[in-house]
Amino acid sequence: IEDDVWIGAGAIILQGVTVGKKSIVGAGAVVTKDVPPGVVVAGNPARIIKTLKNTQASSPEKKEINL
Repeated sequence: IEDDVWIGAGAIILQGVTVGKKSIVGAGAVVTKDVPPGVVVAGNPARIIKTLKNTQASSPEKKEINL
């Protein structure tokens, strides 16, 4: 499980699965395959239901550039 990941209550992430940076796992989801960075997954088995925009905008480097 990488940085800045949110995992909903009751979610199950199987052994050996990678959850990418800044992704969200919905409550009760069963994650059986790797989750790419910056997406929302939900369901049993978990599927991508949304791609998050601006997942890199909150990185410290990006904030410094925008100042």
